[in-house]
Parts: sequence; structure tokens; C-alpha cells
Amino acid sequence: MSNAHQRLALDWADGGCTGSLVEYCLAALALVMAIVKRSDDHRGFVVLPERWIVEHLLAHLM
Repeated sequence: MSNAHQRLALDWADGGCTGSLVEYCLAALALVMAIVKRSDDHRGFVVLPERWIVEHLLAHLM
């Protein structure tokens, strides 16, 4: 891989992606997974800081 291409180093994931997947990504892929969890105080729809970025990107791709 040339130096012109950057490697993905951080991935934001939903609260359901915990446990062995986080360790696997770090060990096998050298990828840090940051788990974005919703606060227990809120009910219904809550905009989470990092999650909207992914949803916005996917909306543009569709």
C-alpha cells in the first residue's frame, strides 16, 4: 500500500457491537472500535454525536 492511501484506524459502532468483536478488530485489524451508547435517561429518538455522521453518509450513498 502506498503512503498516498490512509488506513482506517477508528470505527464507531452501535452499543450492540460489544464483546469479542471489539477485541477481534483490535488484534486482527489494528482497528479501534469506539462504542457509542445511548444514555439510559433518554427515551425515544436521541441524536448521538457520532452516529449521525454514519447515518448521514449512508443516506447520501443511497
